[in-house]
Amino acid sequence: MSKKSSNSKKTKEGKVSEVKSSSQKVIEQTMQYEKRIYDLEQLLDIAKSFCQNLDFSNLLESIVYICMAQMHVLGTEIFVRDLFSNEQFILETAKDFASDEKVSIPVKSSITTQLLSLKKPVTLEELKAAVGDNPNLKIIENLNPTLIVPLIQKNHLNGILILQERIAIEDDTSYTEYEQSQIMSIASLASVAINNAALLEMSSTDMMTHLKLKYYFFNILTEAIDSAFLKNQNLAVLMFDIDFFKKFNDTYGHECGDFVLISVANLIKKSLRESDVASRYGGEEFTVLLPDTGKTEAILVAERIRSTIDEHDFVYNNQHLHVTISVGVSVFDANTNLVNSPNEFVNQADQGLYMSKSNGRNKVTYFEPKKK
Repeated sequence: MSKKSSNSKKTKEGKVSEVKSSSQKVIEQTMQYEKRIYDLEQLLDIAKSFCQNLDFSNLLESIVYICMAQMHVLGTEIFVRDLFSNEQFILETAKDFASDEKVSIPVKSSITTQLLSLKKPVTLEELKAAVGDNPNLKIIENLNPTLIVPLIQKNHLNGILILQERIAIEDDTSYTEYEQSQIMSIASLASVAINNAALLEMSSTDMMTHLKLKYYFFNILTEAIDSAFLKNQNLAVLMFDIDFFKKFNDTYGHECGDFVLISVANLIKKSLRESDVASRYGGEEFTVLLPDTGKTEAILVAERIRSTIDEHDFVYNNQHLHVTISVGVSVFDANTNLVNSPNEFVNQADQGLYMSKSNGRNKVTYFEPKKK
């Protein structure tokens, strides 16, 4: 073969190689663009999901599962600002801590200051280097984080997202720059949603007892009656009233009255399931909604709450107070007690409460619907 032919062949092979290389680059770029488009569509779906969920607990659960799926981690935890004191970031999602007390980090901690300043995800090692010796670091360390993400809205830290153990991809558990950008986008959406849900939570909650307000209770009750009717289930309403409440105010002052209200509210909450809804109905009156609960179970719950309060040692300024409550119980039943409205339902429980008071107080009375 002549030298000219050999050079010509090499030139053709070089051109073919360039075309292949160029084609490969186009394919890779196309795949990158397709992934970005897919990720943007995912973010849009996530934004819709967050916006539609205004229940605080359900929203946090949704954020946890979305982050686990998107970032391929086995667990996610969230610290959010305390809705009432605004002085702590409380760990709202962890179930593994043995103590009943909430795990928290002060709002003014150097950890939160640094996360707000950095405005980006950091590893535990990076956070340690930034804040130095901080006792609250142990709290975060115990959660085994692979990435710590600030939840920021309008230059305010709304919470801290902890991504835990990562599912290894080719033994690499680190986060790429693109993945960190993605989790910050999700964190921004989560922060806005948490803020909106927090505003709704505070507007529907009694600031003293931290129970739901009366109007919120009636909204939930309306939906619960419709659901119970469609599913042919029972539904119970309990109404409580603190016996001789005025004497606590008159004898020890209004601060004592507030102490009794808060203590009774806490005891009621501890006696209920997560699905139950307790509210401060007004003054010293409380209501409780018990979904999918019949007469026997409702009376048992009411009696448990009554006896718990009766036996509890209320100590105010070294004074031991004896507090009791009277209770009325009503149960929705599509066959025997098909109430027409939430007002009628609550009035039935109120009539049971009135009978408890008339018969000596510190009692539970079931409202017996008239047979038709």
